[in-house]
Amino acid sequence: MIKKTLYFGNPAYLSLSNRQMVIQKPEDDDFPYSKEEKIIRTIPVEDIGVVVLDNRQITITSCLISELLANNVAVITCTPESMPQGLLLPLQGNTLQNERFLAQIEASLPLKKQLWQQTVSSKIRNQAQALKYTTGTNFPNMIVWAESVRSGDPENLEARAAAYYWKNIFPKVPYFVRGRDEEPPNNLLNYGYAILRAVIARALVSSGLLPTLGIHHHNRYNAYCLADDIMEPYRPFVDKLVFDICEYYDTWSPKLITALKSRLLEIPAIDVEIEGKRSPLMIAATTTSASLFRCFNGSSKKISYPSMK
Repeated sequence: MIKKTLYFGNPAYLSLSNRQMVIQKPEDDDFPYSKEEKIIRTIPVEDIGVVVLDNRQITITSCLISELLANNVAVITCTPESMPQGLLLPLQGNTLQNERFLAQIEASLPLKKQLWQQTVSSKIRNQAQALKYTTGTNFPNMIVWAESVRSGDPENLEARAAAYYWKNIFPKVPYFVRGRDEEPPNNLLNYGYAILRAVIARALVSSGLLPTLGIHHHNRYNAYCLADDIMEPYRPFVDKLVFDICEYYDTWSPKLITALKSRLLEIPAIDVEIEGKRSPLMIAATTTSASLFRCFNGSSKKISYPSMK
């Protein structure tokens, strides 16, 4: 079952009762509510996958936080500018945690290079499909690059493909530059990638892996290097959604309003194809993370990544 992604953009009081998240209106001295009037709705915690807290007047109880983490829910906090800032995940998400940590820590460098090769190749293939979707044109050079990636990507084909990709992905923005602080629709991409990162990190934790220890990324200040590695082939799905949003609203300089955030919160439910089957992206992420562990423990040599059709 696909888990719910909950977004809170208004003041609220969030608590726990009978393993249900209770969503209540905040206290108001001028307009006191009865107990029944305060409650907006309740949601079973076991049905939740991601929670986004995007208001400085949200109160959430420690009891609810504990229950969310016990159910492997990713909790995202936002800046005053409504951009995702923090990510809260459980310390233990699998009963065989120690065994899986050891398998991940002891993974050899050649294995990591092979896994990165698969990751980059899958990413470039999905980028090629995203380009075809947004431009209506085939890009055989991207396929050639995807098939030419060697172990560890020593030629840095990922960067070569990325430079070409960003020059062409948004035909109506001919001078588009991808960057966190660059012009829109980078704001939509940043928000979408933050949601994607939370979904991938959650899946890794559920598979008993450390999202900090990457196979390629190794920034000492990055707590989610592995999540950043594994999300790479998933990024084009976010890019495609951003393209659809800009086309629908007929603007390529969109402000990150609530309606657009709502569309971006659909990311965990995006339909993808993985292992020959259609699946919501959130479920596909757990398939990917489970296959990654099998690579770490030696029972498999291939990561299962989604493909864009």
